[in-house]
Parts: sequence; C-alpha cells; structure tokens
Amino acid sequence: ALLTLGAVALELIRVWQAQNVNLADILLMFLYTEVIGMVAAFYVNSSAPVVYPIFIAITALARLIVLQGKEMAPQSIIFEASAILLLAVAATILIRFRQKPN
Repeated sequence: ALLTLGAVALELIRVWQAQNVNLADILLMFLYTEVIGMVAAFYVNSSAPVVYPIFIAITALARLIVLQGKEMAPQSIIFEASAILLLAVAATILIRFRQKPN
C-alpha cells in the first residue's frame, strides 16, 4: 500500500510538472485506486476478494489499448478486447456465486 501511494505521488508530481492530463494518466490512477482498494479490503475482511485482481487486469488491458492506439494491429485489439470480455464474464460469475441465495 505504501509503495502504491508513493507511485501515486510520483505520478501526480509528473502530471503537475507536465501541466497535462491525458486518458492514460487517468487509467493509471484507476489502477492505483484498485490496488489500494484491494489492500484495504484485505485488511478489513482478512481475505482478499478474487475479483479485485480481475478488475485490475481489465483496467490494465484497457490502458494498454489506449496507449498503443492507432499503431496497434487490428488482431491485437480484438484479442485484448476479447480478454477484457472474458475477464468481465469471469468477474460476473464470481460475484454471482459469492452472494448467498436467500
């Protein structure tokens, strides 16, 4: 958690110095937020939910697509978008099975 907070501080300093915020920076902040959320959930519940790493992977793949942009091969975009869809389905299934039926 401390290293993540340090990385957030460094990124904020870099953005402040550049006086420019782009979508890749915002997605990176989402990654940091999800990591901090996963650490907080671990300390509150004494267990780490499996869906947090899946959310982190989805955000990382989305950031990769945004960063590579137009230089990316169309097949790679399809593969990475398919991976995002597969991870989203997996997260949905895990969340649904985690809930206890009434």
